[in-house]
Amino acid sequence: MDAATPPDLFEAENQTLLVARSAYQRHDGLEEAPCRQALGDLLVAYERLLRETRRLVRRSDRAELDMNQLNLRLQDLAAQLEYRANHDPLTGVLNRAAIIERVNQQLRSGGLALIVLDIDHFKRINDSFGHPVGDRVILGVVACLQAVVPPTAQVGRVGGEEFTVVLPGQGHDTAMPVAEALRQAIESHRFDLPDGSGITASFGLSCLAQGGTFDNAYGLADEALYVAKRGGRNRVSLAPCSRHLPAA
Repeated sequence: MDAATPPDLFEAENQTLLVARSAYQRHDGLEEAPCRQALGDLLVAYERLLRETRRLVRRSDRAELDMNQLNLRLQDLAAQLEYRANHDPLTGVLNRAAIIERVNQQLRSGGLALIVLDIDHFKRINDSFGHPVGDRVILGVVACLQAVVPPTAQVGRVGGEEFTVVLPGQGHDTAMPVAEALRQAIESHRFDLPDGSGITASFGLSCLAQGGTFDNAYGLADEALYVAKRGGRNRVSLAPCSRHLPAA
């Protein structure tokens, strides 16, 4: 049998039918005998049963194939919906809700550092050059973040021009160099604005021990961010007491 040909599920029945048909044809002189008539009727009914059964099996196979394809499609759609629920549609990084969930989950088992950054004078960019240029700037900033952060970091967009970087298990000693590297990456990146100007960002950093919450971490980092803004922008500011926050 050809390897590509599926086995006949009714091979035994088919052989029985062939034997019966052969016996029926050998006794063709007994047309009027009741037994031959009964055998003939049985052959006709049996052949019809096999044809119908094969048809139903083929239909069942097609239905199973369609169901498997539908299940794969549903799994794909579910994955897409989950992705869209957790990611920013413009940049592809985590959205605010996802970042909140990840930070709270991390703080239940350990500490972390949270970097909050805001693009300096972003309103001027949108007002002067339009939102498409503003979107390109946002994408450029995200590219800078993703190029610098360590593999364990999680990047999120929590506002129009505001982003977070979550550094699980990190304290201020290791998180500050990361924040500074991010600042330098954005400052040195070529954004190709129509007026040739550059882009900078201001950073706030908080470090929390196990038992804190996103609100704790974000509130402290946001306060530090505004210290950086008031200090002239394009700088990193550390929340002064964040690393001393006790665990719950």
